Amino acid sequence: MSLSPGEGAYDRGWWWWERRRSALLDALLAALAALECAAGGYSLAGDRLHLGTAATVAAAVIGALSGATLLLRRRWPALPVLVSMILVPGLFGIVLLVVALYTLTATWAWPQGRRRVVALSAVVFVETLGMVLFSLLTTKPQPGEQLPATWVFVLLSVLVAVGLTVPPVVTGLYIGAKRRLVESLKDRAHGLEAELDLLAERARERASRARLEERTRIAREMHDVVAHRVSLMVVHAGALERIVARDPVKAAQSAKLMADTGRQALDELREILGVLRMNEEPAAESVCGLTDLERLVGQSTAAGMQVTLTVSGARLPYRGEAEQTAYRVVQEGLTNAHKHAGGARVSVLVAYVPNGVRVAVVNESPVGGEQVKLPSGGNGLVGMEERVRALGGNFRAGPERDGGFRVEALLPSRLAERADPLH
Repeated sequence: MSLSPGEGAYDRGWWWWERRRSALLDALLAALAALECAAGGYSLAGDRLHLGTAATVAAAVIGALSGATLLLRRRWPALPVLVSMILVPGLFGIVLLVVALYTLTATWAWPQGRRRVVALSAVVFVETLGMVLFSLLTTKPQPGEQLPATWVFVLLSVLVAVGLTVPPVVTGLYIGAKRRLVESLKDRAHGLEAELDLLAERARERASRARLEERTRIAREMHDVVAHRVSLMVVHAGALERIVARDPVKAAQSAKLMADTGRQALDELREILGVLRMNEEPAAESVCGLTDLERLVGQSTAAGMQVTLTVSGARLPYRGEAEQTAYRVVQEGLTNAHKHAGGARVSVLVAYVPNGVRVAVVNESPVGGEQVKLPSGGNGLVGMEERVRALGGNFRAGPERDGGFRVEALLPSRLAERADPLH
């Protein structure tokens, strides 16, 4: 039978104890077993077999070495059991036998090693039973002494065999099962702790992404509001500078438009930044939609731009985010025309088609003459494309063949608000 290493003694080299107190306990048990086995070997050789002095001393030394095998019980649990089986016929080595059986059943994995545990324990039980029974039956009575019946000897032998083998085996099985249960619970607790750490990390990542998305959304809204309103204000300021001397009435109208535009920009910025006040209830954000395009076009017209609005198809309401995205696309297109195509004619097209709603802002090639040059960060069209793509739509912005520029977006029909959801 192979001497498999016990649990907790894998690849530990010559020092296979996990703790120093375990080594000290094994040393004490080995010393006790060695003393008992040495005394048993000496008694067997000297008192019962009446061997010579040298044989008696050799038997005592062999007994001591046999008991000392308990030092190896954690490394090779089967070794002390096999040694105790050799000593059972001499009717000594009780400490070695009990500790070895306990160690065997406590350290060998169950149920993987149950066959070897049961086999060794059964052999020890049968051997102990047979030797005790043989010793009782071969005992010579004293003169005039009457021996009890044979069944009494059998019963005594069974009780002794059971007392020497069953308690250590049962105790070892219980302690081993308890130890493995505790280890499995620790492993499960460590796994749950690692899983909780992973979930917490994912939650932090989601929160970080949410904050980033919110900052991006606020940045886009602020860009849309500031870029368009400030562009109108700069255009009005340029017109005011040119006409203030020769047409005071028109200059006053431009100044009033500038003031109105600035107030609108401030109101929209206040609504957008309201979500940043965490200690207050978030302000209700005003959503601009396709129905507000006439007002938007009117503001550009008032700034001196030649803008026409064309709406085709059956009007169909869309969800709030879709309506606002379409509005922002037109707003960004007009802002782009203010910046780069001053004096050019601009067309705003809205078409309700079967597969959705299409909005486009097309400006002609810029005409000659003085233009108001406005700074541009190049992020407006990129932000518009991201917003449209996020809703599942298509976006295109680029030059036309005639030198003009087109900003166009198509939002899918699934974003429409339908009276019958099952339709």
